[in-house]
Amino acid sequence: MVDVEETDGEMVERLIDDEYNYWESSAPFLYDLVISHTVEWPSLTVEWLPYRQSFDGRYSVQKVILGTYTTDGEPNYLIIAQVKLPLLDEYAYDEGYGIGCKVEILRRIHHDGEVNRARYMPQDPFVIATKTISSEVHVFDYKNHPARPPIGGRSNPDLRLTGHCREGLGLSWSKINRGFLLSGSDDEKICLWDINQVPLNKAIIGALQTFKVHEGPVEDVAWHLKHCYLFGSCGLDGYLHIFDLRTPCFTRSSRSIIAHQRGINCLSFNPFNEWLVATGSPDNTVKCFDLRKLAGPLHTFNQHRDEVSQIGWSPHSENILASSCVGRRVMIWDTHRIGREQSVAEAARGPPELMFTHGGHTSRVGDFSWNPTEDRMIASISNDNTLQVWKMADHIYSD
Repeated sequence: MVDVEETDGEMVERLIDDEYNYWESSAPFLYDLVISHTVEWPSLTVEWLPYRQSFDGRYSVQKVILGTYTTDGEPNYLIIAQVKLPLLDEYAYDEGYGIGCKVEILRRIHHDGEVNRARYMPQDPFVIATKTISSEVHVFDYKNHPARPPIGGRSNPDLRLTGHCREGLGLSWSKINRGFLLSGSDDEKICLWDINQVPLNKAIIGALQTFKVHEGPVEDVAWHLKHCYLFGSCGLDGYLHIFDLRTPCFTRSSRSIIAHQRGINCLSFNPFNEWLVATGSPDNTVKCFDLRKLAGPLHTFNQHRDEVSQIGWSPHSENILASSCVGRRVMIWDTHRIGREQSVAEAARGPPELMFTHGGHTSRVGDFSWNPTEDRMIASISNDNTLQVWKMADHIYSD
């Protein structure tokens, strides 16, 4: 029995290696840019910071947020890294060395356990909230912390936000109300904080409001991007809930639907169309809903072969949506292509709305982030310590 399991494992590894080698050989035809960089420890989170600097018209630099997930008692850190990106109009590929594409760690900040999720506050990108392995959410103003943490030091967040009793992943800052932060956790609760409140004691702020509507872990939360009083949540109970803080009973959802039978891992509001929200599920599908009529999905995206771990609408195009999965893939969808006629050969490669599949990772993709200043550019992180920054080729996007 042991020999069979080992053989199966070797076959899987060989398949992954073969797929990666094929992807690597095809990359010059599929991308305008690929950077693949190995970080010291796995990261469960990645997010671009919004500002970019250009130098000599040849390259630009932009920061990303990462975290660590260490073992054997090694310390964990919230990390600010810098990515050096070429500005030349030619294909660029790099594995962390060579042509000038480079990822450099700028700042490490001590963190209590692994960083489950990290997100910056839109109104002040120096302020970063993190989901910890405890029940607390921590807030760091990273300009207040040294670039090199003291050896043997401890985590010292600027704020500790309380209200949960278990860890989780869901985390969302309001883009409209400065300092308003949502969190969802395995304790089946949603917490809302206003970090502008005066801390009670030792930089501790309690939840402004707690919401309990899910019958199971709350996997994700998200503020609506155009209406300050709306937010959504999803969980392993399969429900998508929409909350309206203007209603008298605002602790209850104003609209809800069982969106997926096998639970929901993530949700994302469209930044251009106020009525569209997308969900990703362990059932391998992504669904798109109209908030005006939550009776059923507008469309179901079927191509992932494994559990969908993250989704996100492009900040540059209303019709472009990306999703990542446990099966090492990031897929980019174009809603304008839904229903387009296909040849037999085209249909064999996937539905018409599937614009692009990124196959550069060899392990589960835990998180990804659209670059807010560069169209079509994504940073994705996988469990094999690999950070990839990539931009699909213009000829694919424009087809």
